[in-house]
Amino acid sequence: MRAADCLRLLLLAAIWGASFLFMRIASPAFGAINTAFLRVFFGFVGLGIILLVMRTPIKFNGKTTTSMLLGVINSGLPFLMYSLAARWLPAGYSAILNATTPLMGALIGFSLFGEKLSFKKWAGVLLGLFGITLITTTDEINGFDNVLWGVLACLIATACYGFAGYLARRWISNKGGLDPKIVAFGSQMGATCFLLPFFGYTTTFGPAVNWLSGEVWICVLALGLLCTALAYILYFRLIADIGPMRSLTVTFLIPPFGILWSYLVLDEKVNQGFALGGVIVAAAVWLVVAPAKKSAVEHTDSLRH
Repeated sequence: MRAADCLRLLLLAAIWGASFLFMRIASPAFGAINTAFLRVFFGFVGLGIILLVMRTPIKFNGKTTTSMLLGVINSGLPFLMYSLAARWLPAGYSAILNATTPLMGALIGFSLFGEKLSFKKWAGVLLGLFGITLITTTDEINGFDNVLWGVLACLIATACYGFAGYLARRWISNKGGLDPKIVAFGSQMGATCFLLPFFGYTTTFGPAVNWLSGEVWICVLALGLLCTALAYILYFRLIADIGPMRSLTVTFLIPPFGILWSYLVLDEKVNQGFALGGVIVAAAVWLVVAPAKKSAVEHTDSLRH
């Protein structure tokens, strides 16, 4: 890889690692649903502005509905799950669990899409399950119940990413393809429409929210404009320059940045049991993504965070 590609990869990992910090600050203040909605809304607006600046024609070529539905699965639900997890888990924990995306993609591909798993991939899946179990049972910060619900929310999010990867191939790639920037724009539009009714309900009937907190608004804007709109453009540029497989290495770089930002800003720490579980999960992910043979699992990391 060129030096410029390495720098973009590190920048993308730093941005996506920071998303867990921003959610950790915003979600307890604004609520999980409100945080998730505002993220996809500002992501939608940000991508719209980027497309206008780049003078990219906004043409879905008959794939408007599928792009929007893909956004519900790939953005709306995962962002909501991570916002919920942010109420229970330190930011670094969610960042580590986010690395299970290729594992979930492998399991979903095997279970629902007829994908074959090699011995190495099966070993990676089983090792990953062991790592997740270790993570769930060794926390000393928030108590077992909170950690369990937080881990479950993160795994639902990564399962959505894995499922969306295969759907993207079936609905978009296998039907003539579509400019990835347009897919990202359409997905944020779909996620915004999906979460809008829930946002309306919580703002009307939910607990009172202090909407005047400048710090929280900075985090929400950063989530939408930086961690969603700009990050998607960086990610698709990487895919074009270095390919999907090398771009997947961002999976391994996000957790260190997530832990670093949460430590520097919130003084959050990771206990030894969780750190060991994180290392095991990283090894498991490597077993799943290491083979050079292309598969749909490569798509499970697209449009993520």
